[in-house]
This record gives sequence, C-alpha cells and structure tokens, in this order.
Amino acid sequence: MNGPLAGLTVIDLTRALAGPHAGMMLGDLGARVIKVEAPSGDDTRAWGPPFVDGVSTYFLSCNRNKESIVLDLKSDTDRGILDRMLAEADVLLENFRPGTLDRLGFTAERLADINPGLVTLSISGFGHDGPEGGRAGYDQIAQGEGGLMSLTGADPSHPQRVGVPIADLLAGIHGVVGVLAALREREETGVGGRVRTSLLAGMVGVHAFEGTRWTVAGEAGAASGNHHPSIAPYGLFPCGDGAVQLSVGSESLWRRFAVSFGIDADDLRFVDNPARVAHRDELICEIEQRFAGIGSVELLERLAAAGVPAGRVRTIDEVYEWEQTSSQGLIVDTVHPVLGAIRLPGPPLRFFDIHDGETTPRGHTPPPDLDEHGAALREEFRPALAG
Repeated sequence: MNGPLAGLTVIDLTRALAGPHAGMMLGDLGARVIKVEAPSGDDTRAWGPPFVDGVSTYFLSCNRNKESIVLDLKSDTDRGILDRMLAEADVLLENFRPGTLDRLGFTAERLADINPGLVTLSISGFGHDGPEGGRAGYDQIAQGEGGLMSLTGADPSHPQRVGVPIADLLAGIHGVVGVLAALREREETGVGGRVRTSLLAGMVGVHAFEGTRWTVAGEAGAASGNHHPSIAPYGLFPCGDGAVQLSVGSESLWRRFAVSFGIDADDLRFVDNPARVAHRDELICEIEQRFAGIGSVELLERLAAAGVPAGRVRTIDEVYEWEQTSSQGLIVDTVHPVLGAIRLPGPPLRFFDIHDGETTPRGHTPPPDLDEHGAALREEFRPALAG
C-alpha cells in the first residue's frame, strides 16, 4: 500500500481488539504491519458467532492490511526471530498485562539496545502503574469502571453499555495518536520512545462536558436516555410512524423550529436554552404532540426546510446500503484467502493533495489467515538470524 506511513514497519504483538485496531489504523495509513500471533492464534479468531466458513467476522473487523506469523515467545528460536524483526522495525505494539513483556525478556532497556529508534505502544486495562495498575481490563468492565455506563441508558437505574466495544476502540485510537507523536519526535532526536495508554484512559478521555460538569461544577451526570442533558430540544422524538432525531443547538435554530411547528418561542419556559433544559419534560410533551400525526419522511422534509439538523435512526444493514456511506470510502472490497471476495468497513480518513486531488490509500489487503505469511517472513529474516 501507499499512504503517509509507507516505509514504516510495525510489529503487532497485540490480540483481541484495542491493539489490533491500532495496528489496523497504522496499516490503513500505509505502514507495513506484521501481526505476531501465538500458536493458538489471536483470541478473536474464536470469537463468534457469526463465523463464515470457519472465519470469525470479529477477527475480520480489526486485522486488515497485516501479515501474520506464528511465534512462540517462550521459545528461544522464535524470540530470536522477533529480535531481528524488532531491529528493523519502527513501531512495536503490545497489550500484554503489565510486566509480561519484561518476563519474556523484552524489557525497555533491551528493546532500546535492539533498536534505539523503536517506538513502543503499550495498552493496558487500567494503566501500567497506580494502585490497580496490574489489573486485567476488558471493554465492558472498563466502560463500567470508567463511568461511561452510568451516563448511558434510559435512566440512572439502568446503566447500559455502548453497543460496540468503545473502550477498546478508543484506547487503540489514542494509542495511534501517541505513536504518531512519538514518530514525529524521533525525527528530531533520532531516538524512539514509549507510549502508554489504557482502556480506562480512553473512557476518561471522552467524558467531555460530563467530566467538567463534575470537576468544575460538582455535579455528577447520570443517564438521561435519548435526550441531551445540557441542550433542549436535542434527542429522539416519536412521530406518526416511527421516530426522528433533532438537534436544536442555538437560539436561531430554536426560533426557526418553534415557528415551523407552532410553538411559542417566547414562552418563558422555553425562552432560552437554560429555561428549556429546566422544563425539558414539558417541552418534550409539546413537541411529541405536534409530531404525533406526521410521518417520518414528511417530518424530516419539514425539518430540513426549516434548517433544523435532523435524522433517522438507521439499522446497521441500512448504513452499509446507504449511498452516502460508500461515497466516503467507508466500505472497502478485498479478496480473503478463505472467503474470496468480501466487503469490510473502511478506514475513517481521506487524504487530498492540493494539486493531485484525493490520495487516500487504496488496495487494502484482507485480514490474514493464521501464519499465512510465516514462511516468507522467516525467510526474510533468516540471513540476519544466521549472521
């Protein structure tokens, strides 16, 4: 692949989701990513259903644009192969429990001896130090411990996880940001570095206004269903044949919305956003009464005509059939060694050159079969091993 990271090599020792997602992002950007798996393979190869011809769709979600080699890191021979790979690499990704990499013989000092320019990303559950630094972390546990579940759901009595493993995904995304920053610093110093993040950090890092609501105002937020806790009207509203979402984020939008649906914009209960939030239940009731006899298609047309941001709630299959999704490069086609032609969710970034137009990397390779590239990689690193 081409791309802004072409020429860089990433050794991916991670498994499950946070680390593999980080590795896939780097591969999407053009880096060569070598996925090192234990003889049993990445855990997600066994996560399902669904399986298609024995292949886990979960594994397919986070491992495109990678090569796979099986190494037993308890074996001196295989650790020697990893040594040679690291000596030529730019980035190492690992998400072992804190201390595991040291016990395998790859301490920070030894990694620096092998390759002084190596950038290492380490992802843990709750951090590498602190009173609970060695604690194992899984996504839903981190969503709960990191406060996100307390903010998600119909009400405070029914905490709810986010429907995708958001703690894992955010840890991977933050990890990539750290790697890119460390690579930029390496350009100045010639020396690599270590980047650490965690599932907990990913959760706290997206608290946004709910974080400062507590740290500054002393208010602990709680789940408020499908309505925004600080803006009104902003949420999901039933209508004649379903529901629509609308976001009234300014006073000018409020006045346009109110006029379009026969609501008194100057009613003291609704005259500004703080008043509307204080009287949210009454406002919701007013809006639901006006929406009750209007179908969703007509309602969205009226909201668009008024310039009010609005939308429907699409199912996952509808999203992937939506022309807007494909127009943004969010679906990629590739050929899998077992499944043949498949479609995958695509990378979320696009790149453009002022003269040449779009330069987004193309030609994605499929998630690899276990040890698919093992023989070729062993041959590639054999001369260094023999020397």
